[in-house]
Amino acid sequence: MNPLPAAMPTRTHNPLLGAVIPLVSDLAREVAPAERYRRLLEALRALLPCDAIGLLRLEDEALIPLAMEGLSPDAMGRRFRVDQHPRLRALLEADGAMRFPPDSGLPDPYDGLVQAGGDLHVHDCMGCVITVGQRKWGVLTLDALQAGRFSEEDLRVLEVFAGLAAATVTVAARIEQLAVTAEDERRRAESYRLAAAEPSRRLTGQSSAFRRLLKEVEMVAASDLTVLITGETGVGKELIAQALHAGSPRAGKPMISVNCAALPDNLIESELFGHVRGAFSGAVQDRRGKFELAHGGTLFLDEVGELPLSAQAKLLRVLQSGQLQRVGSDREHQVDVRLIAATNRDLAEEVRARRMRADFYHRLSVYPVRVPPLRERGRDVLLLAGAFLEENRARLGLGAVRLQPEAHAVLQHYAWPGNVRELEHVISRSVLKALGRHAERPRILTVTPDDLDIDQPGAARASPPGGASAAWPSSLAGAPPAVAAPQGAGAHPLPLQQTLQAVEQATIESCLARHGNNWSAAARELGVDRANLRRRAARLGIPVQGKPGRPRRLKAGMPDA
Repeated sequence: MNPLPAAMPTRTHNPLLGAVIPLVSDLAREVAPAERYRRLLEALRALLPCDAIGLLRLEDEALIPLAMEGLSPDAMGRRFRVDQHPRLRALLEADGAMRFPPDSGLPDPYDGLVQAGGDLHVHDCMGCVITVGQRKWGVLTLDALQAGRFSEEDLRVLEVFAGLAAATVTVAARIEQLAVTAEDERRRAESYRLAAAEPSRRLTGQSSAFRRLLKEVEMVAASDLTVLITGETGVGKELIAQALHAGSPRAGKPMISVNCAALPDNLIESELFGHVRGAFSGAVQDRRGKFELAHGGTLFLDEVGELPLSAQAKLLRVLQSGQLQRVGSDREHQVDVRLIAATNRDLAEEVRARRMRADFYHRLSVYPVRVPPLRERGRDVLLLAGAFLEENRARLGLGAVRLQPEAHAVLQHYAWPGNVRELEHVISRSVLKALGRHAERPRILTVTPDDLDIDQPGAARASPPGGASAAWPSSLAGAPPAVAAPQGAGAHPLPLQQTLQAVEQATIESCLARHGNNWSAAARELGVDRANLRRRAARLGIPVQGKPGRPRRLKAGMPDA
């Protein structure tokens, strides 16, 4: 830590010592990193009163908030790219603490985010880079709404405090490493780096449910076990799969993803196992399948519950022995692949309904990981909203985007049937709506509850069960009343899975009716492969021949549950 300057002015000398001594004592104690960061900011804010203060860590040319006070809750979920925020870049490039003039023309990253100021601009700002060893670790930022709040004397105090901040983050990092080996730490850091490649592709959250999920992911990632990721649509199952791969010993090898729902029945075997020239019409050359492409790495089977029974049987041999044959070839190929599968279906129920082989299900669910829905993650919705707001700010070239405080409550009280994906779409739509209310681009764009356009508790308009946030698809205009969400105190809603299946069945039947039972035309309107549409219809009890709507009968010879 830097020594205290001998000529420190009397006015600040005692307060500085009073703030520093408890923090120095904390360095020798076992304190959780989050609490350590909070105490650091609390001490600095008491020493240098301000409206907002933040500690941000530098990761891959972006600054990630670790602790903040006085800022909107969604600010913690934002990822401030250095190349898009000139003030933050200037702090990183400075030799010490620096203060920006109140009339500086550089945009402030916290404009509109200071809780005490509403949509006011920040008028006084200073900060400093935190250096650990020879590496620039991150920055401390202080902001005030009153012009001229900070002085040259405050800069000298902050300069001294930067040394203590560097010692604090160093101790926090060492404590985090005590529970893991250096190799485990490398893998974990790599998994976060991969997941943070884009603002909308970060594993973001602080809730207990999210922390439990991350702990489970870190634990199983280092193994070679097959993982089955379950969860509702839109919760981020693919992100979890990426983190599992990046945190594994196979991180340096490829991760190959397959959307099982998009594979036509007649091409599933070729896509997965490959084929040789002349194996079928159109096979003009040898082609490796997804298993061979993933050799040494990870194969991710998304929507694995959509695979037909015939494909499940062929996959079993590869999962058991690692041996496969390309279509049209008798030659055996040995592959070494770690399998990760994901589904929003209840696969145990699929087995009982004889739509999935029991042996295939047990091969997939060696280690099941459940991704919690957004409604179980508390204030994580605000952090994710902040991440999506920052992404849209950069995409639209806006100066600053903030959520009105009333919008925070709306986001937290909505049930989010479409989970994180729905939240992403709602935020993108709301930013455009808010922008459309202005004839000219404002310096600070404020998103209101009306811009969010989502159902609030007690509203008369019902959310589509398990689906979109705003309205029913046009193809459901004639859906049967049973599909609609029941209203009233005595209503008994269907379980989510049954509701989703009812909506899907109504959509397909309505579309088929409009096209005179023409499967090709219906598939084009719905944007899916014709074979996949017929397969989904069969699962839902819609006959693939004749007039839709009559339940099918189970065929003999299907595998026992």
